[in-house]
Amino acid sequence: MSNGLPRSWGITVLRVVVGVVFLMHGWQKITVFHLAGVHHMLGSIGVPLPGIFAVILIAVEFLGGIALILGAATRPAAALLAIDMVVAILKVHLKGGFFLPMGFEFALTLLAANICMALTGGGAASVDGAISQKT
Repeated sequence: MSNGLPRSWGITVLRVVVGVVFLMHGWQKITVFHLAGVHHMLGSIGVPLPGIFAVILIAVEFLGGIALILGAATRPAAALLAIDMVVAILKVHLKGGFFLPMGFEFALTLLAANICMALTGGGAASVDGAISQKT
């Protein structure tokens, strides 16, 4: 315990904020780019089976974001989102250098955050924590 608050609240803040980021990116892919746009983007960067992976990408970001916000299935959701960021870094951002707007610094930060959550779980105020307390 630190300053009266359990340390698991730190991971909770990270989980919710990163969840919102992925939820919004997934929502953007659904409502702005649409499936056809995501399919085209993935095909243009050389992803095989871009139609299938477009659906997977949208689902991972949108549903994974919701899962993180709720702290439900945090570890698997964070692991899938970490894979998403590895692909984004290697296929899109690496050639842009480190710094934004085209570089990989933001994707790297999201990768690190998701690895952290995959290793630690959802922290306080999570569905995962509520379920584990009942068993």
